[in-house]
Amino acid sequence: MKQKVIPAEDAAALIKDGDALTTSGFVGIGVPDELLSAIENRFLETGHPRDLSLVFAAGQGDGDARGLNHLGHEGLLKRVVGGHWGLIPKVAALAVSGKIEGWNLPQGTISQLYREIAAGKPGMISKVGLDTFVDPRNGGGAVNDISTEAQVELMKIGGVEVLYYPAPRITVALLRGTTADEAGNVTMEREALVLDNLAQAMAVRNAGGIVIVQVERIARAGSLPAREVQIPGILVDAVVVSQPKNHVQTYRTAFSQAFTNRIRPPAGAIPPMALDARKLIARRAAMELPVNGVVNLGIGMPEGVAAVAAEEGLLDHVTLTAEPGVIGGQPASGLDFGAAVNTDAVIPQNNQFDFYDGGGLDMACLGLAQADAVGNVNVSRFGTRLAGAGGFINISQNARSLVFAGTFTAGGFDVAVRDGGLEIRRDGRMAKFLSAVEQVTFSGRRAARLGQPVLYVTERCVFELSPEGLKLTEIAPGVDLDKDILARMEARPIIEEIVPMDPRLFREDPMDLRMELLHLDLPDRVALDPETGRLFLNFEKMRIRSMEEIEQVRDAVLAVVEPLNEPVDVIVNYDGFRMDEDLTPDWAAMVQALDAEHYGRVSRYSGSAFMRMKLGEAFPEAQRHIFETREKARRFLDRDG
Repeated sequence: MKQKVIPAEDAAALIKDGDALTTSGFVGIGVPDELLSAIENRFLETGHPRDLSLVFAAGQGDGDARGLNHLGHEGLLKRVVGGHWGLIPKVAALAVSGKIEGWNLPQGTISQLYREIAAGKPGMISKVGLDTFVDPRNGGGAVNDISTEAQVELMKIGGVEVLYYPAPRITVALLRGTTADEAGNVTMEREALVLDNLAQAMAVRNAGGIVIVQVERIARAGSLPAREVQIPGILVDAVVVSQPKNHVQTYRTAFSQAFTNRIRPPAGAIPPMALDARKLIARRAAMELPVNGVVNLGIGMPEGVAAVAAEEGLLDHVTLTAEPGVIGGQPASGLDFGAAVNTDAVIPQNNQFDFYDGGGLDMACLGLAQADAVGNVNVSRFGTRLAGAGGFINISQNARSLVFAGTFTAGGFDVAVRDGGLEIRRDGRMAKFLSAVEQVTFSGRRAARLGQPVLYVTERCVFELSPEGLKLTEIAPGVDLDKDILARMEARPIIEEIVPMDPRLFREDPMDLRMELLHLDLPDRVALDPETGRLFLNFEKMRIRSMEEIEQVRDAVLAVVEPLNEPVDVIVNYDGFRMDEDLTPDWAAMVQALDAEHYGRVSRYSGSAFMRMKLGEAFPEAQRHIFETREKARRFLDRDG
């Protein structure tokens, strides 16, 4: 049997000048720090290996010295293709200054490319990246002027625009697992994620390269359970046993059984968030959660949505996911990001992006660094600071609905929740709502053209994407429209009707979102007045997002009207009512069926002129019976009675 277990310095010596590396990892999860450190030490001592190429999907670093930052030395690297650069400032600085060639491509696309390379394919075709900075018409993902070799090409197939991503050449894979046997079979029982390890190993092995795996321990050959093996020994050339300091589970947590999903921590183990700007934003985003839907939460501000969902008792009614392969449970935050507790499954990263790209997400909540008048969002490049897109492009282009979450300004920002509203004690120095973003990571025009629902949630106001651009729809109590919003935007948004943000956002107690989103209060919303014999339907602040919810409303009404022997007069409150646009015909059909069989005269009211207009469109025959207040709706029935 070939001796595969070798010291880290011997593994580093296997890498030759000019090799093309790929590495595993997501933030601090699954990063082969022992191997990366050994390569760095060898380079500093001998000047070799030199002129390496690097291909990586997810960001692998702590924003300081760990992870791919070990490779951030001039001369060690020649070119880098990566998905997220924000956690590897040493490498990013080389790219931004033009000392290495660099490209920023979508994380999911790179992840999927490993499979294409393994299968001997020339590359992959995708719509991901169209109309963003990755599109060749907008720079092709190049980080600097010396990066001239095309990493993505624009094509048309059947008259439809697509992007072609050529498969990169890779000769070395640096991966990580938990246990290796003497034959090189690798398990990952103490890892929080499985990532792309198998696809990367296959890609490099089939290209004639070498695969090196960092592990915690060695087992006797043939002793590992076959179903636990994530990287078969036939793909592995060398195994290195790591020092514990270079093999932590995440960069914040040395080891947690909860992150291996072999135990389930008790409910409430993750404490509620403090009531600050971040929680306000997370709460407002959580109000958009689709019941029984699948959701992606991005890094940063959106991480708070998971904590709010837990506090509101919603985790059993929505499936939260994270792009490295987590399905279900509660995603972790900060330098634990990517891990999760109480998950339903942990799958390979490339398979997760297959699911995302195919439209599997009902909603995504992503970060908001810059937005502009047409709804474009930038999270990837800010002057000389290279953050990188990560999985943002895959997710934002393909989710059925989107919420971008972030503070309204940045830099020295300080607000407080006071008396059910917001007090802006000190505003940020930098505007985030610009006339034009520095780089288009998300195309507002494309989303508007395709009819994708998009919200932009901040602590003081909410915008939505309209065909004409960014439209201001909600404002927080205590916030001045002119001074605190319009004066701090470079371009004026569309303003039609503005409503106050929900007052529950600004209170210490939970918001009772579970009651609202699950419509547990429906019986209380359908009331028959015993004195007048009229039916009162209170749809105030109700949100309808699925056919199932329409049927719930119908059934609740039928439970009251079916026992009656004659048609009943109805007053309907539509104040604050919201419904997804594509459900309007189904809602109207449901109402018309009830009207035909059970209703007498019907009057409807809403304080919103916009809602009255929408009701008039949905019920054209009843336009004269749609009023501004409940009193006017009641008087109409009194007069006609």
